[in-house]
Amino acid sequence: MSEKRQEVYEQVGVAATCRGYDEYVRMFTLNGSLEGKSILDIAGGAASFTADCRSRGIDARAVDPRYGLDTEAVLADARQEIETSTDKIRAIAHRFDFSYYGNVDLHREGRLRSFARFAEDFTSPDKEERYIAGSLPALPFADGSFDLVLCSHFLFLYADQFGPEFHEQAVLEMIRLCRPGGEVRIYPLKSLQWEPYPHMEALFASIRKAGAAPFLAKSELPFIPGSSEMLVIQL
Repeated sequence: MSEKRQEVYEQVGVAATCRGYDEYVRMFTLNGSLEGKSILDIAGGAASFTADCRSRGIDARAVDPRYGLDTEAVLADARQEIETSTDKIRAIAHRFDFSYYGNVDLHREGRLRSFARFAEDFTSPDKEERYIAGSLPALPFADGSFDLVLCSHFLFLYADQFGPEFHEQAVLEMIRLCRPGGEVRIYPLKSLQWEPYPHMEALFASIRKAGAAPFLAKSELPFIPGSSEMLVIQL
């Protein structure tokens, strides 16, 4: 394996990762209260954010194509991903900023805690109310259904697997789902090769044409090399 390949995060397909409430608050800079807001977590994977919101009395739902699969298969895949991703991170740990997580082992422990909360909620009898199967760029919700639409570690992270047309359609779909006065927030803005998204200027033009206001804002979750910004779209 070449030195270049060793210095990036190798990934085939989209991973189902486990991130919790505090990570979402930091990566999306959710400093204000979320109570009274309707929130959608797009490509939620095995994140416990929806379950964590529920325990706080916050109205949140998650959408992901995996939610249409067998429950045990979803959980097994997510649990294995923790070990797979930990091995990958450990191999290039010097490239990451662990000022929040501490180290690789503590990062893994956090994933396991998040997975446990997700698994408990995902196996509850009423899970279909919160975990909906769906894929970008066409999601099964009515126009203006949410006050806050979040997309974590999917869209631009997989820039090599999805082209600019997909990204534009996906972002316009997020705008469709957001109520007037609401916001869409997307993080990170770099690919798995840690390169900035090359079509952001054209995407901004499409967003403005749709009547929304895009801008870059600071993210407060240091980890991915050089990834300190998120995309915010105000309606």
